[in-house]
Amino acid sequence: MLLKKSLGLLCAGAALVAGLATAPTAQAAASPYERGPDPTESSVTAARGPFATSQVSVSSLSVTGFGGGVIYYPTSTSEGTFGAIAISPGFTAYWSSLSWLGPRLASQGFVVIGIETNSTLDQPASRGNQLLAALDYLTQRSSVRTRIDASRLAVAGHSMGGGGSLEAAKDRTSLQAAIPLAPWNSDKSWPEVRTPTLIIGGESDSVAPVSSHSIPFYTSLSNTPDKAYLELNNASHFFPQSSNTTMAKYMISWMKRFIDDDTRYDQFLCPPPRATGDISDYRNTCPHS
Repeated sequence: MLLKKSLGLLCAGAALVAGLATAPTAQAAASPYERGPDPTESSVTAARGPFATSQVSVSSLSVTGFGGGVIYYPTSTSEGTFGAIAISPGFTAYWSSLSWLGPRLASQGFVVIGIETNSTLDQPASRGNQLLAALDYLTQRSSVRTRIDASRLAVAGHSMGGGGSLEAAKDRTSLQAAIPLAPWNSDKSWPEVRTPTLIIGGESDSVAPVSSHSIPFYTSLSNTPDKAYLELNNASHFFPQSSNTTMAKYMISWMKRFIDDDTRYDQFLCPPPRATGDISDYRNTCPHS
């Protein structure tokens, strides 16, 4: 009887050890695309992230489909390849109007191309095509192509460039993220978009009022499981054209979460921030898939 009890205890102990040995750990579940240290509130609001960056100009004469621009990229390759994002300026504007975003986003672990459009008067559909052309150039022909994971790409843009980012996401559903900033587009409905999309609007925008642009765009995103609408308190149409910490924080968090599949950044997106201080409205589909 004593022998049977001892054998039973040994078997139970062995089963417990085996169970512990095969149990998944939090470390094993982490995304292989995580880049950089664990994020904090101060790290996502800092003017510069943990990666040193460099930049290279791209002549319009060396590309097709868009008007050239500037590439910003992390100089280190020790953590592997990076996701990439193409960004378009708005109607009549040049990349210089948004250029503060380039090094800020790149220093968080992304390759960024800020594009010049073929014409400053190009409409959103054309800007969407140009964003995709810029991503193709970035991943296939650019001097930094070996630093990029071509399966992890995103688009963003301001005003008609923001409308263009919706056009790009509609046309290329493999994109991992889209971030329209004060977007303008005559098309108000985007059920074709399946890309995780963060729309950032300005409460006091009189050029692309949120009531007739950003909010209808957000509401119409019926086929993407992940979407959010951030409205900046009392912000005009031109809020992306100067350094904006709140805008940058949520852009970084959204890109990290969906380009890098980095759930460490969920803390800044879910639960959603309250409408207070710099934020007048926030809508989303938490928890993210």
